[in-house]
Amino acid sequence: MRNFIKIFKYATPFVLYFLGYLSFTKSGWYCWTPLIYTFFMVPMAELFIAPNPANLDAAEEQLAKANQWYDIVLWCTVPLQYFLLYTFLTHIGSSQSVSDTLGSVIGMGLLCGAFGINVAHELGHRTNKFEQFLAKSLLLSSLYMHFFIEHNKGHHKHVATPNDPSTAKFKQTVYAFWIQTFIGTYVSAWHIAIEDAKKKQGFLPVIFNEMMLFQIIQLGLVLLIFLNFGITIAAYFILAAFLGAILLETVNYIEHYGLQREKGSTALFERVQPHHSWNSNHIIGRLMLFELSRHSDHHYMASRKYQVLRNMDEAPQMPTGYPGMIILSLFPPIWFKIMHQQMRKYSLLPNN
Repeated sequence: MRNFIKIFKYATPFVLYFLGYLSFTKSGWYCWTPLIYTFFMVPMAELFIAPNPANLDAAEEQLAKANQWYDIVLWCTVPLQYFLLYTFLTHIGSSQSVSDTLGSVIGMGLLCGAFGINVAHELGHRTNKFEQFLAKSLLLSSLYMHFFIEHNKGHHKHVATPNDPSTAKFKQTVYAFWIQTFIGTYVSAWHIAIEDAKKKQGFLPVIFNEMMLFQIIQLGLVLLIFLNFGITIAAYFILAAFLGAILLETVNYIEHYGLQREKGSTALFERVQPHHSWNSNHIIGRLMLFELSRHSDHHYMASRKYQVLRNMDEAPQMPTGYPGMIILSLFPPIWFKIMHQQMRKYSLLPNN
């Protein structure tokens, strides 16, 4: 029973799918329930619920790693994501007011970010082809397939260095960061894909590479939606996918803001350490994003599955959970005041 409860707690993020269904099929305030839940109810609850830094012991970790139900929970997001996407496409704008339509688009955007990209992030680190296929399928639902290439082969290599477009600089606003990361990660994914194709000695690597394939697949999905639902519905979908990408990149902003790896005597950057990622042990935010907020351990060993990620004592902690920090990042003066105080607390302020 205890093991069942431990697994079941990771099904609680599916509340967002239920709220998404309400948002797409009903009217009025129902259309706004995903946004209200994510960025009002959860941050408010986390103000009163103490963070939980506890880790599994060695025996519990081995049992959790061997229990495939933790994987099945993630696999279930794929059919649910496409069911909700179809529901969104068949209901959006049909008889809705402008306010209802906007609420539904934002709701789909939250699904794109929380499941379409975040769960894909977890599955994309797996080594078997089945789970990598599921990761790419989820990213397709958010039109963000280049993330599969750049995150695994770019971000994890260059995190907390000037070479990483997904690391926010000290005193950089989230709005400036969005421009940096959207352009930088897309260009980086093309470079990585072309270089990989060259290593495989493929024909015309600039054209025949994984990145090009991803663009064709994504364009195919948008075209399919356009042909079946029309240009307005296709535009709503593209907007929702963009909002999902904004959510993901804002998470990237808060995860590494202002943190820098030092260069050693060999001019190479030091190994990624726990203090190169911001962390949060706030339990609701942890569950919502499948332990993504235990980010230092993820960068220490990217192959560790979400259910066994550990709190690391050396890792700097955010003052609240991810949803609250996302809201805070939208107000740069307040963000800088709070985060620079946190950096001072952990002796992480840059020397220059």
